[in-house]
Amino acid sequence: MSAGLRLRLATEADAPGLLAIYGPVVRDTAISFELDGPSLEEMRTRVRTTLEQWPWLVAEDVAPARSGPALLGYAYAGPFRARPAYRWTVETTVYVHAECQRRGVGFALYTALLEILRAAGYRNVIGGITLPNPSSVALHERLGFRHVGTFPAAGFKLGCWHDVGFWRVDLRGGEPPPTPPRPLPSLVTTPEWHTALRTGERHLRGNAPAGSPPLPEKPEPKA
Repeated sequence: MSAGLRLRLATEADAPGLLAIYGPVVRDTAISFELDGPSLEEMRTRVRTTLEQWPWLVAEDVAPARSGPALLGYAYAGPFRARPAYRWTVETTVYVHAECQRRGVGFALYTALLEILRAAGYRNVIGGITLPNPSSVALHERLGFRHVGTFPAAGFKLGCWHDVGFWRVDLRGGEPPPTPPRPLPSLVTTPEWHTALRTGERHLRGNAPAGSPPLPEKPEPKA
């Protein structure tokens, strides 16, 4: 990990930095299928309600002499579907600040997030990608995700229809889930939590060149 870079749990106070990352994605791309970006209060609410059950991580630059944004990126998990039989499956979202590409931020966040979800007892993780997006597909597949299907013309934004592909990684193999997944508050003081963050931080790099597109969000954000 580069000096000054760390992963941590998000807080409501991060809402301005989160919006600085997410707002341009909503406004300028079809990566997110939201048409209007959330307000500051709505972003605070999304963080608060997510953290009642699921992890929301941020990558932060705490170096005193930093020249770029304080928040480099963020990642969170949320429900795949509401009915209780789906409780062992989650859908994930990762975004990286436009000024912080090619620094390992997305890979670091995703690595930590998957380890936390594994420790919590989840089995399936689903990532939705607005297509085409070869860099996001490559990242997901590097992390073990495999393509499970594509919905053609799933959304209309910026004057055209967009396909959405779904990728899935199995965190626990055929192991039967003995209990419901653990909620986030029961994890944040455990050794597994701290190990997951440190594992992700090893992939952060502070001085690589910028330039790759931000990672996509699922078509309809629920966080």
